[in-house]
Order: sequence, then C-alpha cells, then structure tokens
Amino acid sequence: MGELQRRLTDFAAARDWQPFHVPKNLAAALSVEAGELLEIFQWLTPEQAAAVMDDPGSANRVRDEVADVLAYLLQFCTAVGVDPVAALAAKIERNELRFPVPGGGAGGAAGGSDEGAEG
Repeated sequence: MGELQRRLTDFAAARDWQPFHVPKNLAAALSVEAGELLEIFQWLTPEQAAAVMDDPGSANRVRDEVADVLAYLLQFCTAVGVDPVAALAAKIERNELRFPVPGGGAGGAAGGSDEGAEG
C-alpha cells in the first residue's frame, strides 16, 4: 500500500498537481469516481450485476473505476495522514464488538443486515 501511495505522490508531483491535491478536492474526486463505478450497475438487474465481470468490456470498466476509487482514496489518506490499512483494521475490530455473531457462532446470519459495513 505504501509503495502505491508513493507512486501516486510522485506521479502528481511530476505534474505539479500538489496544489490541487488537498483533502477537499481529493474527497470530491473520490466521490465522483465511486459514482462512476455505481453508474456501471445503475440500471442492471441483480442477475445482470452479478454477471458484469463476464463481459470483457464491462469488466475492464469496473477494474478501471475500482483503480480510480482506490487511487483517490490512497491520495486522500496521504493528504490527511491516515494509514488506510490501520484504519480499516481498527474499524473491523470496532464492528466485531458492535455487531457480534448471532448466537456466538462462527458465521453471520443468512440474509443479515449490511449495517455493520458502514457503521
């Protein structure tokens, strides 16, 4: 992850983009790119969405948008000084405490809420 962040920082620096890579702009760009990922799935049925990676053209678009989302997220993390891996690990730990496995078993309830993903 750190190597990717360095590459992105070097890429932006070589083009004198640093003045534009402030947290507000990077957060906005991240949101735009996430919207572009969503756009691929916007009018698909659940079945079509599940098969989107079967079509080479759609699969390429998905990979490109995922890369854009991740690139802006990593650049945002660099700008604000957040370690994205540590932040995710801490969030998972908090969610494990907040949303214990029903019945104490080793798996989630089938068809359970995805509330913990954002919580």
